[in-house]
Formats: sequence, C-alpha cells, structure tokens
Amino acid sequence: MAGDDVHNPLLGKTTCGSLLLQLQKNWDEVGESDEERDKMLLQLEQECLNVYKRKVDQAAKSKAHLLQALTDAKLEFSNLLASLGEKSFNIPDKTSGTIKELLAAIAPALEQLWILKEERIKQFLDVQTQIQKICVEIAGSNDLAQSFKVDESDLSLKKLKEFHDRLQELQKEKSQRLTKVLEFINNVHGICGVLGIDFYSTIKDVHPSLTDATCAQSKSISNDTLARLAKTVTALKEVKEQRLHKHQDLAIQLHELWNLMDTSEEERRLFDHVTCNMSASVDDVTAPGALALYLIEQAEVEVERLDQLKASRMKEIATKRQMELEEIFARAHIQIDAKAANEKLLALIESGNVEPAELLADMDAQIVKAKEEALSRKDILDKVDKWMSAREEESWLEDYNRDENRYSGSRGAHLNLKRAEKARILVSKIPGLADTLVAKTRAWEEEHGMVFAYDGEPLLTMLDKYAVLRHEREEEKKRMRDQKKFNEQLNAEQEAMFGAKPSPLRSVSSLKKVLGPHMSGGPNGGPNRRLSMMQNGSRSVKRDNPRPVAPLNYVAISKMDATP
Repeated sequence: MAGDDVHNPLLGKTTCGSLLLQLQKNWDEVGESDEERDKMLLQLEQECLNVYKRKVDQAAKSKAHLLQALTDAKLEFSNLLASLGEKSFNIPDKTSGTIKELLAAIAPALEQLWILKEERIKQFLDVQTQIQKICVEIAGSNDLAQSFKVDESDLSLKKLKEFHDRLQELQKEKSQRLTKVLEFINNVHGICGVLGIDFYSTIKDVHPSLTDATCAQSKSISNDTLARLAKTVTALKEVKEQRLHKHQDLAIQLHELWNLMDTSEEERRLFDHVTCNMSASVDDVTAPGALALYLIEQAEVEVERLDQLKASRMKEIATKRQMELEEIFARAHIQIDAKAANEKLLALIESGNVEPAELLADMDAQIVKAKEEALSRKDILDKVDKWMSAREEESWLEDYNRDENRYSGSRGAHLNLKRAEKARILVSKIPGLADTLVAKTRAWEEEHGMVFAYDGEPLLTMLDKYAVLRHEREEEKKRMRDQKKFNEQLNAEQEAMFGAKPSPLRSVSSLKKVLGPHMSGGPNGGPNRRLSMMQNGSRSVKRDNPRPVAPLNYVAISKMDATP
C-alpha cells in the first residue's frame, strides 16, 4: 500500500508512502529496534483507523442529515400543498438517485410553493385587514383593531374566496349603512332648516365625523351612530309636529280674529308665512325657517294684540253681527223687533256678565240658525217674488187696457204692445202659481208648526185676499161687459128711433150715470184702486228701508210669525 501511495499522483508530493520511507530512513539512522518499529507502526495504523472511523461517522451523520432534510422537504412540500390547496401543482417525479439529487429535484418546487405561500399570506392579510376594518367601523369601537396573524394552516383559494365573499357582504352592508346615514343626515338637515335650528351643532352631537361634507367614506356607520341618528330624527320630527300644530292653532286664531274685526288684506299678508300652512301636513312643510321659533313668538304676540283689540271693539263687532243677523231676517221677510234686540245686546255687553268670545259664538250660532231658516223659506219666497211680479204686470196690463190711445202710432207704442202680449201670458199663469204657493205654504206650516208670515202678514191671508180681490175684479169685468152690451143695444135702438148715432161724450156721460161713482175709475174709488193699493202695500213692506235683524235670543219676533 505504501508503494501505491508513493506512486499516486493525486496525493501530491507528500504522501503516506513518502512519509513512511522518511520514517524508516530516520529509524535506520537512529538504529531503532524492530520491536520499537513495529510498535510505532501499530500506533500509526491505529491512528489512521481512528481517522477513518471519524470520517465514516461524519459521513453517516451527513447522510442522516441529508435524509432528514429530504424527509423534511417532502413533508414540507406535502404540508404546503395541503395548506395552499394546490392539488394540481407539478410534483417532482424523480424517485431514484442520490440523496442530494433528490433534494436538488424537490428544491425548485418547494421554492415555488414558498413564494406562492408568501403571496397567499399577503392576500389573506389584505382581505382580513379590510374585513377587520369594516367590522371595527360597524362595531364603533377599537376593540377589534388588534394585531392578528393569518392562519397558515389553510391558505387555499377556497378559503380566500370565503374571505372575499365575507368582505363583499361587509362592503355591501357598509354601503347600505352609509346610505342610511346620509339619508338620516339629509332628514336632519331638512328638519333643522324648517325649524331654524343649527344643523352642524345638532349633527355633531351625534358623531363628529358626520360634519365632514368632503368625504362620505369617513362618516361613522356604527350601530350606535345609526341609533342616535334615528333618535335625533324622531325627536326633530316631534318638535316639527308640535310647532306645526302651534302654527296651525295660531293661524286659526288669527283668521277668526281677522274675520271678526274685518282686518285688511294688507295686514293679513304680514302673516302669510303662518297661515299658508294652516291645513298642511307635517311632510308638506319643507320651506327653510317655516317653523322657526321666532315666527311662532311673532304670531303669539299678534294674537295677544288682536285679543286686546277685540275686547275694546266688542260693541262694534257685536253690532256688526247683529246687523248681519237682521239682514238675513230682512231678506227672508221675517219681521222682528230690531230695536229691542239691539238694546238687550248692548245691555249684556255693558253688564260684563257674558264673555265676549261666548257672546260672539252664540251670535254666530244664531246666524247659522237664521240662515237655515231662511234657506227653508227660500223656495216659497222665490215663488212669492214671481207671484208679485206677475201681479205687477197684471196691474200694468189693466192700466194699459184702459188706455184708449194704446193703438195709436205714438212713439214706443209697439214696445207696449209686445209687453202686453207677454203680460197676458204671465197673468194667465197667476192662478196656478197662487195654488202652488198655497200648497207649499200649508206644507211648510205643517212641517214647522208655525205660520208662514211675509213681512209680518200671513202669506195664506195675503193669498186669500188676492183671491177675493181677483174674484171681485172678474165680477166687475163681467158687469162692465154686460153694461157695454146694454149700451150698445140702447144706442142701436136710439139710432133706429131717432136716425142718429149718439156722440161718444154723451155715451160716456150716460154710462157714468148708470154705473154710479163707485164703479168708475176715479181717483178715490173703483176696484183697480184697491188692487193697486194691495199690491203696493204688500210689496213695500221692509223693501225701501229694511231694518236690521237681531239674533234669535235677543229678538222679539212678531206674534204673527211665531204663532203656530
């Protein structure tokens, strides 16, 4: 072996064989014995054996380390595949060869998995961070804003998708919450504008982030913020409703006082901002400052001022109501004692025993009752007007028929002729109109249990008088027609006897002697005069100068109107 070492070119110049030759040379020169030489050679051999043993142990350990590394690499490869869920990843197919070759074959794939794992961890960290951020925003506290670690045991795409789905749900919920927050803010802004309340201080009390108008994403969307916003909106709506009711109450009072005192339109316009919402609902009132507190205070001051003014003008207002009531009775042709009613009303006001508001309310109730009574009489009164108009035409027609020059060619004669034709048609309807009036009047009296009086005289009595007068007139006309026939016959006999026709003047004179003064159309007698007096008398009552009518409680109605 020594010879082999000496000639081994790979060992260089200094080899074991050369060193052994030098050792032997030294022993020869020293003269060492063979025993010593064997002993030393045995020692050298033992030392060489120990060196080889150490090298073998080192090689075994290195092999074991490599085997463990290969096992760990395979295990890590499997774990990474399982963690990443990469079933389709390219697995090294080398199953034979040295340990280092196997390690070299698995190393690139393992490196790729490590890179993929780092990317996945970043993706998981990103999506989980966003999830945690939104959860913190929804929770409204920083308890969740703590550091967290990504669970590396499951980095699969399926798990990542679950996190992304969760993130999308949270983002959708965040968007919905943000929309709701903005809606609440708009409601608060609108109501604050209507109420004249500072919007920024109101919304800041809910959450400071809500005042930021530049970035909607920075606004708080927590449960607490939403709850406080909802509570704020509810409270503002209650205030708005209360103020609207107050406005409407004040508007009603203003209208009543204005109507009571005939306030001018110019003065009323000063409070249009109050009265314009008198019948509006809460949602209809959206104008800025429409329900501001100072406007309510102004309206309250005006109502108080008008109340004081009303007390000082009570007599004037009550007298006006009295006149309105009397006018209703006058138009309905109901006769009352207006003087007694006015005296009683003034006595009540001056005594102070009745509240002005109660007195006016009572008078308003009487006006309503009087209008109802006038309405119940309207149908009959309309027919009475037609009846009287027809009687006026009848009187004119009689005067027209007595006019001997009615057929002359004078100016306007054709107009009178046309009127006479119409008057005859109208007069022919009088009997039917009178009969209808009688029937309706009797039905009214039965329904109301009282006499229907027209300007103090029972209407049925007026109709009866007219019927009698009309009968007398018809009888008179019949007598006149008979007398005319007698005169014509007499004239004919005279003409036959004397041969001459009597003059018209003599005929008229003879007629007057025959009829007598009571049948002539003189100024102080005759049925036409009585008819005219009856017509003019019945039409003139309370026409030219109607007296005011008093309230029912304060009016002494004539006995004829009140008697059933």
